[in-house]
Amino acid sequence: MRVSKVLSVNLARGRTNPDPHAQSTLTGIDKVATTDAVMVRAPGPMHGGLGSGLVGDTIGNQKVHGGDDQAVYAYAREDLDAWEAHLQRTLTNGMFGENLTTLGIDVTNARIGERWRVGTDGLVLEVSAPRIPCRTFAAFLNLNHWIKTFTQAGKPGAYLRVISPGKVRACDAVTVEYRPDHDVTTGLVFRARMSEPELLPRLLAADALSAEIKADVRRRLALKESQPSK
Repeated sequence: MRVSKVLSVNLARGRTNPDPHAQSTLTGIDKVATTDAVMVRAPGPMHGGLGSGLVGDTIGNQKVHGGDDQAVYAYAREDLDAWEAHLQRTLTNGMFGENLTTLGIDVTNARIGERWRVGTDGLVLEVSAPRIPCRTFAAFLNLNHWIKTFTQAGKPGAYLRVISPGKVRACDAVTVEYRPDHDVTTGLVFRARMSEPELLPRLLAADALSAEIKADVRRRLALKESQPSK
């Protein structure tokens, strides 16, 4: 049986945002693998906090990225491999902007509130939300219609919050030490918010969803209820 592990730990190379219309001129999406152990801690609020959960990483636009509920971004190597075949191009670890490239973890079907113990240094992460694609992502890959393509595939990767700080290294084992009994996965949240709004009521079963997402779900449901039926 394949061991679930961190295949690589990736940190940003700060670069000019390739999207000329972006709010921030700096982006941290261009991440590369490091062989060093990296400290991971809760970065605080999105606005005014430390940005990324990984010390040495860069968040370009803290208006929409980073903070406690998006402290760490994980993407499965298996999904990168599938994209390589689809796009007919090489995708290195970190190229989707992920901090942790994982192996042996079904990230799309990870449940919101699921907790991962990573390595042996006390690091515990909690699945909090899917990644929502942005124009910087598309511009960085230089792919037309990438947001639509990425959305249709439904493999968004997972944001995680830091429950217990610690260091992470490439090849650290990942153990799921808690899995909630609801069925709200990162994939389900992604589909509900991006393409299948009929799924929105199911999201409220996940207590670990961020207050921001819950508020958005309730707003959208209330708006729908206030509209006259056709």
